[in-house]
Amino acid sequence: MSDDLNPISPSEAVELHLESMEFDSADWTQVSHESHLRAFVEWAREHGGIDSMNELDGRDLYQFRIWRRNGGYSRGQDEELAPKTIHGALATLRSFLRFCGQIEAVEEDLFERVALPSLSNHEEVSDSTIEPERVPPILDYLGQYEYASREHVIWTLIWHTGARSGGVRALDLRDVELDGETPRLDYVHRPGTDTPLKNDEDGERNNRISRSVAKTLQDYIDGPREDVEDDHGRRPLVTTRYGRVSSSSIRQTFYRWTRPCQVGIVCPHGEEPDTCEWATADGASSCPSARSPHDVRKARVTRYRNDGVPRGVVSDRLDASEDVLDKHYDRASKREKADRRWKFLGGGA
Repeated sequence: MSDDLNPISPSEAVELHLESMEFDSADWTQVSHESHLRAFVEWAREHGGIDSMNELDGRDLYQFRIWRRNGGYSRGQDEELAPKTIHGALATLRSFLRFCGQIEAVEEDLFERVALPSLSNHEEVSDSTIEPERVPPILDYLGQYEYASREHVIWTLIWHTGARSGGVRALDLRDVELDGETPRLDYVHRPGTDTPLKNDEDGERNNRISRSVAKTLQDYIDGPREDVEDDHGRRPLVTTRYGRVSSSSIRQTFYRWTRPCQVGIVCPHGEEPDTCEWATADGASSCPSARSPHDVRKARVTRYRNDGVPRGVVSDRLDASEDVLDKHYDRASKREKADRRWKFLGGGA
């Protein structure tokens, strides 16, 4: 360990890395890095005994590779991951370590000690997801105990409209129409004032929302919403005391509320909330049950498709091509897909 390196915990370094990507990396790249690096943080804490990034060496990186290959984190059992997943995990780790070298958290050339396995005709697809059935209880809890709070509104927007976190950030008060028979939201691409949409102008769309969702949004606007402007003089829908909500704040909202203990469910990992470090604000992202906004967006797609909503309709509502929906979002099991086909064919009638 060099005396020239600055101590920083793995979780803090990952958060800095993700924040550095917000303005110059595609949404999918950010989501992929977020998923893979949460696994690295868990390994560093539970298996590597790494409290500071400057403790890492080549042997640690090899041990992480073996742990991840054997199913560490994503499955919690000794089942080898697919080559494309391992390749993605290690490529992400290399990129992260290169960033850490730039901020003097690790040796500049440490990333070169992460060898990438060869891949032939494999494509990278994240295996991180959340079962659609886990989401309604979270929304019910928020609706009862945190009604019309900022976090309730963020969850409501992403689950009921399937929006990306960048789309939620982009909404201004002028983009919501909550009165009348047809309440709706307009997602508008405004790159010049820090709220680009994933697919630029092609990502602009108008989404209908239910009256109950509209009422939640109106109660938030009339109640706890901070009445502030952002750095460009715009009035965001979702705010903090400092202005427009940040991407990292949205991520933390999902990490926090996808922990089972947060909504009164017994911990599936055998921990007690009073003593579990994952139950703290700083430890939320490391909980094995915690999931990202993108995981919840994938669950939204799976639920829509299981409910029989046509692919084209889901594609338009979520601003994603049908091919991308099938490849990256729809996480239905083979049995669920068989049930869909059966329903479409009339259920044997």
